[in-house]
Amino acid sequence: MPLSPVTLSPNQVLYEQVADRLQRLITDGTLKPGDRLPSVRKLRSQLSVSTSTVMEAYRLLEDRGMVVVRPQSGYYVKQTSLQLPQEPAPTAPPRQATDIDISLAFEVMNLMRDSGLIQLGAALPDLAMLPLAQLNRLMGKVLREEPTVAHSYGTLQGSRRLRSEFAKRMLDAGCSVHPDQIVITNGANEAIYFCLQALTQPGDTVAIESPTYFAMLEALKCLGLKALTLPTHPRDGISLPHLEDALQTGEVKAVLLVSNFSNPLGSCMDDRKKKRLVELLNQYDTPLIEDDVYGDICFEGARPKAIKAFDTENRVLYCSSVSKTLSPGLRVGWCAGGRYHSEIARMKSILNHNTAMAPQLTVAAFLANGGYDRHLRHLRRTYHEQMLRMQQAVRDYFPAETCVTRPTGGHVLWLEMPEGFDAIRLYKEALEMGIAIAPGVMFSASGQCYSNCFRLNTAVPWSENVEQAMQTLGLLTKKQLAEQLLRENL
Repeated sequence: MPLSPVTLSPNQVLYEQVADRLQRLITDGTLKPGDRLPSVRKLRSQLSVSTSTVMEAYRLLEDRGMVVVRPQSGYYVKQTSLQLPQEPAPTAPPRQATDIDISLAFEVMNLMRDSGLIQLGAALPDLAMLPLAQLNRLMGKVLREEPTVAHSYGTLQGSRRLRSEFAKRMLDAGCSVHPDQIVITNGANEAIYFCLQALTQPGDTVAIESPTYFAMLEALKCLGLKALTLPTHPRDGISLPHLEDALQTGEVKAVLLVSNFSNPLGSCMDDRKKKRLVELLNQYDTPLIEDDVYGDICFEGARPKAIKAFDTENRVLYCSSVSKTLSPGLRVGWCAGGRYHSEIARMKSILNHNTAMAPQLTVAAFLANGGYDRHLRHLRRTYHEQMLRMQQAVRDYFPAETCVTRPTGGHVLWLEMPEGFDAIRLYKEALEMGIAIAPGVMFSASGQCYSNCFRLNTAVPWSENVEQAMQTLGLLTKKQLAEQLLRENL
């Protein structure tokens, strides 16, 4: 975005002219929320002004609330300059235990691995976002320096070195857990599966938020469990009054949810709600399985605490992984099972005995050398910018009736269209155009809810292809709604 030199006006100081020019670029949409402004050096060169003039102009824009400064990164167009579409209302699923129907999920999951599609459906980080070169170097070093250990079974609970690093990371989430109380797993899904096995028998009922990540529904289905779906707010998660009503019946054997930046809503409980949740668990003697895979991907401020941080009776089973932040392919996750630790370790020994040692040692080395925190700072900024861009695209290209969530972390966006909209039809039409999305019914335990909703993945580097895909989706949604309106008026 080259700019011509500034022509000095006798009625206005120079830095104000620079600020006004940039502000016009923001207000007319040339610079969009989340965009990075030109560096001081670049703008100084383009406008033929001094460094101090550019700095004063940026400070003035900051005072006007148009931009924000990010240390060691630069100036960015402020999020509040974006007028977002309406937010979805809290969900209202049927509050009764139901068998699980995940028939559509298998079809969609296979397509999520099709590299020929623009992948806006899979909740996976783009590999370009991950520190693969550093991880590859560290793995090579591990194989050279510890060839015997890297090819061994290792201990049942996993590498002590890695468990110590995960215990340190959990301190950021407000949790004090001893490394000996951690079991390394093949990703978070395996950890959740072990937890469900440890807590339930076939036919039991598990309370879940709704909509829910479909892999959790798969685990419930596989173990012959029923799901009790509860109303969930798109900002702060599951309804505690409805959960308490369910716990009072005595039929709920466990609760399963994503505490921070849930998938697919992106909701995040505040500390007061997490504390109250734990009080309910203690009161009704009910364990909770917490999936915190997105907790490290907060956009601003401190990392949110885990529910486990408020666990006074060791009944919260904490699960997480590095699949969303470092590498989905290394398959390294962990579980801090509290009072159920021994049973989870036993489940691990029965199923696969251990997780491969080379990936464990590689992740441990990355965490130990301080690279993870540097990487997270970059990842958080990037995901925030991409989330803003996608929200902007929804506002620009989708029907005015579209409701969209406003996550403060993670990388998924939930869109709700008017009643009667068919997200399965949109999913199929989008596939024909080379675009993958995740239709809402995938996240319904019964396979019957959220037919007018769909999820988008914002962990895709923004590009002209992604922008064009959003335009295409917007046109398809407008077309379907126009046809719906025509039918209703006939």
